[in-house]
Amino acid sequence: MIVAESKPTKELLEMVKDFKRILVVGCKGCVTVCNVGGAKEVAILASTLRISGKKEGLDVMVGEHTLERQCDPEYINELEDVIGDYDAVISIACGVGPQFLSEKYPDTKIFPGVNTKFMGGAVEHGVWAERCAGCGTCAIHLFGGLCPIARCSKSLLNGPCGGSSDGKCEISNEVDCVWDLIVTKMMEQDRLDELTVFRPPKSWTTARDGGPRKMIREELVK
Repeated sequence: MIVAESKPTKELLEMVKDFKRILVVGCKGCVTVCNVGGAKEVAILASTLRISGKKEGLDVMVGEHTLERQCDPEYINELEDVIGDYDAVISIACGVGPQFLSEKYPDTKIFPGVNTKFMGGAVEHGVWAERCAGCGTCAIHLFGGLCPIARCSKSLLNGPCGGSSDGKCEISNEVDCVWDLIVTKMMEQDRLDELTVFRPPKSWTTARDGGPRKMIREELVK
C-alpha cells in the first residue's frame, strides 16, 4: 500500500490561514490503513482547524467528507454538489488525491494534508516499511523474493557493496542489509549458485526516470 504521514499542524494552518470555508477530504484507501487519512483523521483535522479559528477570533466553517478513494473519478464526482460551498480543500489522501481533485475542480484551491512516503506494508503494529520502488519491471524472483531496488540503499543488483556489517547497512545499524537477507535465504533454499549469474545494468525506462507513466488496459477502455 501507499504509506503516508500527516503534515505538521503548523504547516497546515499556515496553508489555509487566509480561508474561511475549508473542506477536509479523506480517503478510505491506503491512508486509512496507516491511520493518516480516514474518517477519524478527517474529524480530528477539522476539529483542529475549528479550534484554531476560534483562538484567532475567526468565523471559520470546516466541512468533512471521506471518499471511498481519491484516485478514481467516479468517487471524486461525489464532491460536485458540495465543493462549491468552500474556498479551500485539504486532501488527506496520498499525493495522487490532491492532484486528481485539482484536475477535476480547477477553480478550487487544493492543499495536500499528508506527506506521501513510499509503497510498503506493516511489519508490526504501527510500523510500516518500504518494500517496492515501483520500477516497473519486477525481478524479485531472482533474489529470493526480496527487492534490492527498494531495499538496498544503492539499489545494487549484483551483490552487497562491502560496506555492510553484521547484517546491517552502512548508512545505519537500524537498516537491514537486504543483500545479507538475500544471500541467507538463497543458501537456505540451496540456490546460492543463482547469485553468481551477472545481472546487466537495469533499464530504468519502465521506472519513474523515464518520465510520468501510464498504463492502458485496452479491454477496459470505453
